[in-house]
Amino acid sequence: MNKSKVMRMFLDTSLLLLMLFSCFSSALSSSCQLRGQFNLNGMHKPGDVILGGIFRLHFFPAYPDLSFTSEPQQPTCFGFDVIGFRQAQTMAFAIDEINRNSNLLPNVTLGYSLYDNCIQLGIAFHAALALVSGQEEQVTLGKNCVGTPPVLGIVGDSSSTRTIAISTVLGLYRVPLVSYFATCSCLSDRQTFPSFFRTIPSDAFQVNAMIQILKHFGWTWAGLLISDNDYGVHAARSFHSDLGPAGGGCLAYTEMLPRVYDPAELTRIVDVMRKSTARVVIVFANQSPILNLMKEVVRQNVTGLQWMASEAWISMISLQMPHLMPYLGGTLGIAIRRGEISGLRDFLLQIRPNLNHNDTHGNSMLNQFWEHTFQCSIAPHPAGWVEAEGELCTGLEVIENVETEFLDVSNIRLEYNVYKAVYALAYALDDILQCEPGRGPFSNNTCAHLQRLEPWQLLHYLEKVNFTTSFGDQVSFDENGDALPIYDIMNWVWLPDGKTKVQRVGEVKRSAFKGEELTLDEDKIFWNFESKQPPRSVCSESCPPGTRMARKKGEPVCCFDCVPCSEGKISNMTNSMECTSCPDDLWSSPQHDHCVPKKTEFLSYHEPLGICLTTTSLLGTFICVVVLGIFIHHHSTPIVRANNSELSFLLLLSLKLCFLCSLLFIGRPRLWTCQLRHAAFGISFVLCVSCILVKTMVVLAVFRTSKPGGESSLKWFGAVQQRGTVVVLTSVQAVICTVWLVSASPVPHKNTQYHNDKIVYECVVGSTVGFAVLLGYIGSLAVLSCLLAFLARNLPDSFNEAKLITFSMLIFCAVWVAFVPAYISSPGKYADAVEVFAILASSFGLLIALFGPKCYIILLRPERNTKKAIMGRGTET
Repeated sequence: MNKSKVMRMFLDTSLLLLMLFSCFSSALSSSCQLRGQFNLNGMHKPGDVILGGIFRLHFFPAYPDLSFTSEPQQPTCFGFDVIGFRQAQTMAFAIDEINRNSNLLPNVTLGYSLYDNCIQLGIAFHAALALVSGQEEQVTLGKNCVGTPPVLGIVGDSSSTRTIAISTVLGLYRVPLVSYFATCSCLSDRQTFPSFFRTIPSDAFQVNAMIQILKHFGWTWAGLLISDNDYGVHAARSFHSDLGPAGGGCLAYTEMLPRVYDPAELTRIVDVMRKSTARVVIVFANQSPILNLMKEVVRQNVTGLQWMASEAWISMISLQMPHLMPYLGGTLGIAIRRGEISGLRDFLLQIRPNLNHNDTHGNSMLNQFWEHTFQCSIAPHPAGWVEAEGELCTGLEVIENVETEFLDVSNIRLEYNVYKAVYALAYALDDILQCEPGRGPFSNNTCAHLQRLEPWQLLHYLEKVNFTTSFGDQVSFDENGDALPIYDIMNWVWLPDGKTKVQRVGEVKRSAFKGEELTLDEDKIFWNFESKQPPRSVCSESCPPGTRMARKKGEPVCCFDCVPCSEGKISNMTNSMECTSCPDDLWSSPQHDHCVPKKTEFLSYHEPLGICLTTTSLLGTFICVVVLGIFIHHHSTPIVRANNSELSFLLLLSLKLCFLCSLLFIGRPRLWTCQLRHAAFGISFVLCVSCILVKTMVVLAVFRTSKPGGESSLKWFGAVQQRGTVVVLTSVQAVICTVWLVSASPVPHKNTQYHNDKIVYECVVGSTVGFAVLLGYIGSLAVLSCLLAFLARNLPDSFNEAKLITFSMLIFCAVWVAFVPAYISSPGKYADAVEVFAILASSFGLLIALFGPKCYIILLRPERNTKKAIMGRGTET
């Protein structure tokens, strides 16, 4: 039954019951008369202030008739619960201890009325109404129905479902209800349950505690089994909403255990568990469904699972059996905080049955415990409560002589919560007594009075209570009525002799300053696996660095594929959702787990292409030097002196500079090399082409003087004019380079557009116009030289240099015409290689075309190195 149905049903029932407990008036007097009475199994003690309690004292209800009748009815229940009775006695002990404490509630005696809920919701509900309404048949009042209610606060119940029903009604009248075992997170709703408090943590915290354990061991894939009640349903809601955000995990399945033994359904559930890849199973259920489940687990022999238990069954002795340990050994679970209550055992030893035959119902709890423990009967016996047949009880039996859990207070947990709940009510009452008149919290600064104390006034003080137990635990309630949460983490150790030891291996708590804290002693944990290590329970293995998670369609977020990061992207963490791009100057490593500097590319001296071009450049320079040496050595010969030997020397020098300037295009580009390379290239080639142009013009002028009227032509091309022309033409290129460098200087640039994984170092020209003007000027001089040489190709001379100039300039122009498209289409270092190749090719073309024939004559045909041979008049002998 879900929470809303319980609330609606019991709200309707409560209104009906309250009508039956109604007050009616007559003309002469006013009285409240009890319309019906329930004879509930209970235990009572008188006092100035009465506190109520509802405990589970039997395991099996008989579903009695709970209708209102004139004759008192006592419900019949079976299976006496010794632990529940110990919890009830703990409340009695706490009240007795408070009464003996002169510092707490002085001059006030606390009493109690404790009832058995018989593990049935209806009986628990009737018990609560009996506590708040009283059992007196008629009470005569004055003009107003006022007075202190029978009880001011109730400790109970142990079930979330029963507590929801009870608190729904008690909240309407602001009667405080302090539970010691109702953990449903729904009870933290202050709008619905305004008078509810608890000394046990909410299931919301228990769920978070389990999630912390899952996260600690890396268990991201788990199954969830829940009981078919509010306890399980609300826990499942919390798991579904919190597991992913808090622990990064998922639930492989969620199954609801049947309330009663259903073999077919249990077989289906265990089959789901067996087929699932989840190795961790969380069970958030009460004891009975788990016992039924384990029968099927044993039948199907489902082993290799790591069980996680809620506090409802982690200490369940009936599951700690040798035949279950192959399956449940190593179970981890959440347990209620263990406490110590000094003097409790001595108090328990002092209890005695009530042998007063006239009091058959007043303290029936004690009598039933005595009958159950000593297997005797107390006569006359109330019908319906026979626990044993045998001889009569004397009341002198000794409890210590009987083996019973009742006296084992070494591992008390729920009893400690009961103890704190009673003390919370007592401290709230004590705060009421400490109120100073005129400074109270109520209307007109008034204080509450013990004789006219209302439950809502106690509720006000209970919200602010704050004390420390003798065990050292602080007790206070937050705005939702929840105490500061703390849980022990327990582990089931399977001992060699087949027995089970439940040991504490850690704790999880929440503090105001540090938030949730998980403490685990992993060395103490027993793992029921061959490896003796925690199991792996994941839907998909973690994605290593260098990959990202890609969720599988239609499956939980914990089920994913690991997709490698694409080029240029990395992930440096496990289970990365996305791959991040590397900065522009970095690239992904081969493993894609970090960024590394990109490979740099430029025309290097160390690569084969760079070595080849450098060698060729140096070879050309060396040849120029050799030719220059030959010309210097034979400077007096006619072939050297012909057509201005000074221009020949200058031409050789410029060619050497052309060869050397190509070296500026090789190596890592720097600012000075970028600025110098094009300037040196432009000026060197203009110097070279200027010398050729002047030589061509001189050839034309010389042959013009041989014609009539051409004597004056040569005076314009003397040595001074030739040098001046070369200087002027070269100066123009120098001016172009200067303007270019000043206005838009070439600079080194890291180009990442050609290759994603490389940085291409290059020199950007800065100004395309400047570069075009520089090349255009060289080209115009070359074309002019070629045209003039072409016009002088047929002049009468056996050694007509114009032919050589024509041929050399054709080579020069062809090289540079081919250079333009090749340069534009070549990326990165290959553009520099194309330019170097063009420089070297054109330089070698000029060197070989212009000086090859002359060197041939000088070195191999010296007989032709005469003036007559050059002038075409024969060869000297």
